[in-house]
Amino acid sequence: MKAYVILRITVHDPEKLKSYQQVAPSIIDKFKGKMLARGGEVVSLEGAKDDRRTVMIEFESMATAKEFYTSPEYVEAIALRKDAASFDAFAVEGIGA
Repeated sequence: MKAYVILRITVHDPEKLKSYQQVAPSIIDKFKGKMLARGGEVVSLEGAKDDRRTVMIEFESMATAKEFYTSPEYVEAIALRKDAASFDAFAVEGIGA
C-alpha cells in the first residue's frame, strides 16, 4: 500500500536551504519516491490559515517511507537544513493497493 510523506516548511534562510534542496531529490530517487507536490500555491479551505510551503512524496509502502526518512543519507540532509527552515513532517498510509 502506498504511503505519503508530507512536509510543511517555513523557510527562514532560503540561501542556506539550497544545500538541502540540492541533495534531497537524489535521496528521494534512491528510495523510489515520487514527488507529487513541491511548493506552489497553498489555499486554506477550512480552519486556521496555513500557507507554509508543502511537499508531498509518494513511496511504495510505509516501510519504504520510514526507511527513506531514517536513512543515513537523509539524516545528513536534515542536518543541512538546520537553522534554514522549520519542518513538520509526517507519513500517511494510502488507500487500497
